[in-house]
Amino acid sequence: MDPSLIYLVEDDENIRELVSYALKNSGFDVLGFDRAGPFFTQLEKKSPQLIILDIMLPGQDGLAILQKCKSAAKTQTIPIIMLTAKSTEYDVIKGLDMGADDYIKKPFAVLELISRVKAVLRRSGPNEKSIRLHYADISLDLDKRQVEVDGALINLTFKEFELLAYLLANQGIVLSRDKILYNIWGIDFAGETRTVDMHIKSLRQKLGDSASVIETVRGVGYKIGG
Repeated sequence: MDPSLIYLVEDDENIRELVSYALKNSGFDVLGFDRAGPFFTQLEKKSPQLIILDIMLPGQDGLAILQKCKSAAKTQTIPIIMLTAKSTEYDVIKGLDMGADDYIKKPFAVLELISRVKAVLRRSGPNEKSIRLHYADISLDLDKRQVEVDGALINLTFKEFELLAYLLANQGIVLSRDKILYNIWGIDFAGETRTVDMHIKSLRQKLGDSASVIETVRGVGYKIGG
């Protein structure tokens, strides 16, 4: 199997070289870019399995790049990790709500970065067989990564899809916010539980009339069914 290809957009040359070196030593193929232009030129030629994005970049910043990637059909399913010194709760939630799949704050440990990369790739990798999850008029195909509500396809971000799949796979079970964070964002994710609430809110909006299937359990978390 060919190694996963990762695109790294980071304007700090020292950090870019450090991360590239660590990823290559862990068996990944890596291409580094210092700004948006060369990155998008290469993206037109070949899609990677993962993108790592700094936010504070010259010209077009990382959030603008993230938005462009997540709004284009060709690139919207590529998982993206934000790697940045902007670490307030607002910045974290904004990046995640725009479709980022993880958020690593600078300064960071290289081993943590490698662990996060592997976790995101593992969660976004292809399944061996098609598995469908159902509840009421909601149908989720894990293999095709598609969700239908009353027969109509709806467009979810990577994390919204993972969240809905987790809820559907645990029908009737109350899932705490901490447990959802652990399973969807990874053991090392440093965000607040408000991140879960924000994603539940956006997921309900996209489910439309079926939003009520996601029940809020006061003081605990969320569940579907039961």
